[in-house]
Amino acid sequence: MLYYPQDLCLVSPPPSSCRRGSSSQIFLPFTYLPRLFFPLHCRSVNNFLMTGPKAYLTYTTSVALGAQSGIEECKFQFAWERWNCPESALQISTHNRLRSATRETSFIHAISSAGVMYTITKNCSMGDFENCSCDESNNGKTGGHGWIWGGCSDNVEFGERISKLFVDGLEKGKDARALMNLHNNKAGRLAVRATMKRTCKCHGISGSCSIQTCWLQLADFREMGDYLKAKYNQALKMEMDKRRFRAGNSAESRWAPAEAFSPSAEAELIFLEESPDYCIRNSSLGIYGTEGRECLQGGRNLSQGERRSCGRLCMDCGLRVEERRTEAVNSCNCRFQWCCTVKCDQCWQVVTKYYCTRAPGGSRARTKGSSSAS
Repeated sequence: MLYYPQDLCLVSPPPSSCRRGSSSQIFLPFTYLPRLFFPLHCRSVNNFLMTGPKAYLTYTTSVALGAQSGIEECKFQFAWERWNCPESALQISTHNRLRSATRETSFIHAISSAGVMYTITKNCSMGDFENCSCDESNNGKTGGHGWIWGGCSDNVEFGERISKLFVDGLEKGKDARALMNLHNNKAGRLAVRATMKRTCKCHGISGSCSIQTCWLQLADFREMGDYLKAKYNQALKMEMDKRRFRAGNSAESRWAPAEAFSPSAEAELIFLEESPDYCIRNSSLGIYGTEGRECLQGGRNLSQGERRSCGRLCMDCGLRVEERRTEAVNSCNCRFQWCCTVKCDQCWQVVTKYYCTRAPGGSRARTKGSSSAS
């Protein structure tokens, strides 16, 4: 049973209308970034030709699920910011006129790459692949005072190798943007390693825990998202020497990311150009603006980002906050009846929500000094 991150559902195999070719050449419909290898019903997407041994095709479902988990995490992390991981941004690549090299693009690459590596690693540890199992390479070795390596460590080496094969293999660009993408792909994979946790089990007479057996496990994917969001906030802007790139040579084959950027930036997200103004709608760039966006105000247990959402999305973008009250129907007073049903009443509840709107008859002015990217 394959690991489905965040209870995601995947149609596999794709509908017959999406498949063409013979058994050795399978067309799967994919959108580039970050819906890497995520099959969709045939709607405005390019087909990606998969060829090669059957072993290569074994991982496509896990790769698709991993990339989709990255998308969902991106949407969660940026839900209350001006750029909120919109669908238009997910299809940016180095092959079309919408290509960009902003810090938002860097996050998309990193979280997608991390999602693929994470899911492949998880499926490997669960025994879903014939040629992969737990990482037992260190078992029996002393790890530290009072503990030794043992158990079933998640095989991140395998997950990293397959993720690199699929995700980096999509990058066919020949410029600095392509190098940036490859670097951020790697930063995403490094994030998976950086957030792994050591889990231990005690051994000894009568539970004395005189010695422990420990192994490494993947952290929850939400921790991965938090980790990369912090990297996004401190992303580094790089200046590239264009003379290093020669026409006719792909970025991947001509220059490895480690050669293009400082080794100290290996695990950092990097970008090449400043973000556009996400406050104002720009159809040509696929930017929807913040007018009409919902924000949060005055609720309990809100994060710092949620508490600031109305200021960031509305007021800092020259909009006002409008309060709207609506009635919502919820199930309530649920009770179990023998045997075996649950009966609920329908309760009406007044819900207050807040939205960014333009003042009647007013012009849309930006406040001086506000940031365009967050």
